[in-house]
Amino acid sequence: MLTGLNHLTLAVRDIERSFHFYVHTLGLTPKARWRQGAYLTAGDLWLCLSLDDATAPSSDYTHYAFNVPQADFAANVARLRQAGICEWKSNRSEGESLYFLDPDGHRLELHAGDLTSRLATCRQHPYQEMVFFEGGEKADG
Repeated sequence: MLTGLNHLTLAVRDIERSFHFYVHTLGLTPKARWRQGAYLTAGDLWLCLSLDDATAPSSDYTHYAFNVPQADFAANVARLRQAGICEWKSNRSEGESLYFLDPDGHRLELHAGDLTSRLATCRQHPYQEMVFFEGGEKADG
């Protein structure tokens, strides 16, 4: 049985540039760095940057969201915009969010909220054909 997300690995074209972005712009904590990669953390999240001949990331909705306390959201957004980040989407869902790109075009999000608040909002305004599961029941299919 899965117990959670272990880590994320992002293919990057320039370790120095990406390391600087994730550590100095986003504030992740560096844990190790080598010629072709780096390990960073954001709270309990382990992020690996891996040098690769990466092509542009997908243009679908796949993205990686980082938690930010509600009290710190506006200051973080202002700091990121001051740093010149490129925004890729406007927020239209529950909780405050800023959608932006990293130097390699990976789609990122800062989000002030959690699954509990999202589900509470969805119960009031459900998405089309939305079904809720209670008590850890298994979904058919």
